Amino acid sequence: MSLSFEGRVALVTGSGGGLGREYALAFAERGASVVVNDLGADTKGGGKSSAAADKVVEEIRAKGGKAVANYDSVEDGEKVIQSALDAFGRIDIVVNNAGILRDRSFARTSDLDWDLIHRVHLRGSFSVTRAAWNHMKNQAFGRIIMTTSAAGIYGNFGQANYSAAKLGLLGLANTLAIEGLRYNIRCNTIAPVAGSRLTETVMTPELVASLKPEYIAPMVLWLCHEQCQENGALFEAGAGWIGKLRWERSQGSIVRQKNQPMTPEAVRDQWDKICDFTDATKPKSVQESLLSIVSVLSGLDSGGGVGATPTAAAALASGVNPAEAVGQKLPPSTFTFTPAQCILYALGVGMSTKDPDHLRFLYEGHEDFSCLPTFGVIPSQAAMMDGGLSSIPGLNIDFTQVLHGEQYLELYKPLPTSGTLTSEATVADVLDKGSGAVILLDVKTFSGDQLICFNQFSVFVVGAGGFGGRRTSDNAKAAVPPPKRAPDVVAIDSTTRDQAALYRLSGDWNPLHIDPSFAAMGGFKAPILHGLCSFGFAARHVLKHFAANDPSRFKAIKVRFVKPVMPGQSLQTEMWKEGNRIHLQCKVKETDAVVLAGAYVDLHGASEASLGNLTQHGALQSELVFAEIGRRIKDSGSELVRKVNAVFAWEITKDSRSAAEWTMDLKNGSGSLHRGPAGGKADVTITVSDEDFMEVVQGRLNPQKAFFSGKLKVRGNIMLSQKLEVILKDHAKL
Repeated sequence: MSLSFEGRVALVTGSGGGLGREYALAFAERGASVVVNDLGADTKGGGKSSAAADKVVEEIRAKGGKAVANYDSVEDGEKVIQSALDAFGRIDIVVNNAGILRDRSFARTSDLDWDLIHRVHLRGSFSVTRAAWNHMKNQAFGRIIMTTSAAGIYGNFGQANYSAAKLGLLGLANTLAIEGLRYNIRCNTIAPVAGSRLTETVMTPELVASLKPEYIAPMVLWLCHEQCQENGALFEAGAGWIGKLRWERSQGSIVRQKNQPMTPEAVRDQWDKICDFTDATKPKSVQESLLSIVSVLSGLDSGGGVGATPTAAAALASGVNPAEAVGQKLPPSTFTFTPAQCILYALGVGMSTKDPDHLRFLYEGHEDFSCLPTFGVIPSQAAMMDGGLSSIPGLNIDFTQVLHGEQYLELYKPLPTSGTLTSEATVADVLDKGSGAVILLDVKTFSGDQLICFNQFSVFVVGAGGFGGRRTSDNAKAAVPPPKRAPDVVAIDSTTRDQAALYRLSGDWNPLHIDPSFAAMGGFKAPILHGLCSFGFAARHVLKHFAANDPSRFKAIKVRFVKPVMPGQSLQTEMWKEGNRIHLQCKVKETDAVVLAGAYVDLHGASEASLGNLTQHGALQSELVFAEIGRRIKDSGSELVRKVNAVFAWEITKDSRSAAEWTMDLKNGSGSLHRGPAGGKADVTITVSDEDFMEVVQGRLNPQKAFFSGKLKVRGNIMLSQKLEVILKDHAKL
């Protein structure tokens, strides 16, 4: 399949002739909209003319392509990029090609010769790229080419100014490759060998004629295409040949001994070994370049005058230094929200008006309108996602390698449905897991001076381990495995194809969850669901089955993220009740792959007010009725099973809070009644207050009227509820 640039906007600087012209024509031929930038100066930077750029634009348009001319100097990068935005509305590709020559032997190089070369080549490329950078970040796509030279790589007589600027461009490109990676911005450097106005001064006419510019353009187009993931590389090219360059380093030699001074004589004696490239290494990063030094320091006794301990040296190599990072605070963040954000979040984690119990989280006019407890991750997440971690000393990490490992959330009171919250984040610990580092980030969220909730984000940084730190922390909220028995309740919920697109509107804008090309770079066939979306699904399953959807019962949740979920798959939450702790495990139903593990939700018991009422009155009034029902089932359960053949779950509330759960099994064996949840086996679930239950049982409240007025809620097979008359008639005298 041929490479197309339809929809892309490419800027080529210095494209009035030579290499730049070939690039511009090639991009336009394959569908790109092109900005042809050329100041129209001569090879030494003198003069100015619009003719060169205009001619190239005319060539492109004559072939049916789209192009505009720009005549600004590359030192005015904002103006150059603005011309792309004005003409085409975006900027996707920047090829920094503009250049001039001021060749002089070093002794004859003037300040003007030096400064002018650096202004055009190095500062000009910086200025244009900086102006395009934020636009590329915001659209999560960008391709940048820096143009170096053999003179910059190897040096060349009479080109000290040019060589210095050209090698500076390589250093700039290498850093942009690191900083842009997380935003899908790729930056590479080329050293073209082609006939042009600049090479005419250093090549014979015959050589210039054989090194055609059109032999370079195909490489530039490939490096700028969205399919190309090459990043931070250096290429030489000419006459149809392309080669990739990389640094090489000898194994070197240790030239000092423990407790002995290091001498120039020792360097002399080891010089051949220092310069021996047998078994040379090829470091690709600052971290790798320090590994040999780390090994030296690690191999020597720290008491022998070594300036840095092995741990400190390893920390330097990994980019992680716990001694500097732990205890550091991120800049505070504020989060202002309305009921709309609460409702949007509830929809994002799968709530629907198809379930009447969800209405209290979806309708701001509901008498019990509430915010889902797991919404507590949203305001605190902003503290981490706004780039605060990058400001922390001791965390010199590649943020494209950061994964969300675990999450803990604890509420100190139910979340408000609107207001302004302030979050304060602290690095609680940094752990060394060998293959990576774990950063524990504690976030406290306040409403005014009142602490509302606490989050602990556990993030794993791939490749940042090996710095000699601790593997465990007393500060970490630990994951807990579930009981070794069949789950008490299993809930299954389908996500929609647009689940990630909906959830991201709550504030997680990572393109991994919406952009197929970005997901492909992460190794996924399609965008994946947010881990915190699955987290929200699982938490509301617990809230529904064990807390009657009462958010005031929610205390805390802990999960470990294991595998991704694809939008459209079904989430299966398995739950085990152990007192007020509900252990849970979440799977993808279609694949049986575990996605949330070691997880639990802690619930509050009945409120103190409810407990006070129960103590004052001795017990719920309904308990007396259930005691009588239990006696009847014991006496004639087999007959009731034959007549009813159903499992009923009762959720009795008191003062709008869950107070008791009963399971009435009139389907299996001789029948049974026990206090507790039905474990997902109920055919019908009935929720009613203790007072209204007694009104129904005593005949003072018609069950149908209670249902239509909302006093009695029925889920499951509603028709089976008519069989309750067999059980409840002639109730015990109270």
